[in-house]
Formats: sequence, C-alpha cells, structure tokens
Amino acid sequence: MKFICLGYFDENQWDRLSEAEQSTMMEDCFAYDDELRRGGHFVGGEALQSVKNAATLRYQNGQVMVTDGPYAETKEYLGGILILEARDLNHAIQLMSQHPGVRNGPFEIRPVDEDMNALVAEREKSFQAAKAMI
Repeated sequence: MKFICLGYFDENQWDRLSEAEQSTMMEDCFAYDDELRRGGHFVGGEALQSVKNAATLRYQNGQVMVTDGPYAETKEYLGGILILEARDLNHAIQLMSQHPGVRNGPFEIRPVDEDMNALVAEREKSFQAAKAMI
C-alpha cells in the first residue's frame, strides 16, 4: 500500500542552522532514505523550494484569485513529499518515525487514493493514445 508522507519544517529554524548542520541533517535523511530503499519502502519523493516561491490559487466570486505564498500563515510549511510503500498505516508510522526529518518538523502520512489514481491513469492513457493519433 502506498502512502504520501508530507514533511513540514520551519524555514527560519532551518536558516539558523550552520551549513555544516544543514549538511549533516540532509546526509542523515539521505542515509535513512537509503534504508527505506533497501527495504523496498522508498517509492520516490520531491523536495520543494521555499514558500517565498509559492503561489496559491483560490476560486472566489467567479474568478481565480492568485496570492503569493502558501494558503495558511504558519511557522511550518510543506517542505517536500516522500512516497512510501508499507503494509498499512501503522507500518508507515513505524517507518517514518525513525526518519531524521521528523526532528525538524512533523510528517503527515496519508494513504494514496488508489481509486482516484486509477481514474487519473486511465485518463492519461486515453490522452496519450489520442495524442499519438494526431
């Protein structure tokens, strides 16, 4: 079963770390990601740029409104995602509780919606087939 692990962190706290401390934290995270890979649990992941480079779209009064930054004002922002393969939610929690990134901020773990993703995959397949015919 796939899980999306959303990693949050406080950019100000990160910026206060020295380059050496940042490097050590990243190496610790990469090392644990390698452990997840060896166990067949690491499916993928993506790091996100700073919230300073974000935009939020909101539909309001019949129009799409664009605001700079994330939707919510908070200290902790989404820093990246990790896609995890685990038996169930408890197993995903067990695996991610050992991740060094948890020391920098919380991880939200949510099961992938397989039914919705099947619809998306079917749509992509149809799109690609139609595109190939053009």
